[in-house]
Amino acid sequence: MNVPRETDLYPPVKTFLEAQGYVVKAEVGAADVVAVRGGEPPVIVELKLGFSLALVHQCVARLAVSDDVYMAVARGQGKRFARTLKEMTTLARRLGLGLMTVRISDGLVEVQCDPVPYTPRKSKKRQGKLLREFARRQGDPNDGGQTRVGLVTAYRQDAVKLAMYLYEAGACKGADVARETGVARATTMMRDDHYGWFEKVDKGIYGLTPKGAQAVAAAGVALGN
Repeated sequence: MNVPRETDLYPPVKTFLEAQGYVVKAEVGAADVVAVRGGEPPVIVELKLGFSLALVHQCVARLAVSDDVYMAVARGQGKRFARTLKEMTTLARRLGLGLMTVRISDGLVEVQCDPVPYTPRKSKKRQGKLLREFARRQGDPNDGGQTRVGLVTAYRQDAVKLAMYLYEAGACKGADVARETGVARATTMMRDDHYGWFEKVDKGIYGLTPKGAQAVAAAGVALGN
């Protein structure tokens, strides 16, 4: 069985571009493939068997020569390749690069995206969620760069407030807990019991579980109490 080589990508890419009216030549200057059509800017293609940071760097460097730069990689199989292809297509668009795949078995070339200036679309919903979390977060309890496990969120801070109140007052109505702690969604949080700290003892009345009492003790230590 022949081991694929980068040079195996060239004939299909050359044929694909020539079918669109380009004159194609390989290894011109630092570029793997250069295609020219009339007086248009050159199309540059860098060939690789797989995705790599080196390929991205090469293509970004070629943007100094032309705006029409493509990554061309051998098309793989399976869910892993499909996921990587989706991620790299997103990256290519953000960098203003094109991306094409080549199926070496039959020479099929598929353009995943063309090189166009990237204009990011902002999500107002995500931005609002980010700013709400920022506003509700008390202080700055986390270290930048830490793993997601153990992060202190505004939700967790509110849950600690509820647990501390129940620890002192005992089982209470949700409405009373909300009023005394200032956490408007107290009843919903205790009912959902995301951390296993709360338990329903009667209709509309919630108490603290042993796990919740441990969380209160841990919070007290962290606060220096």
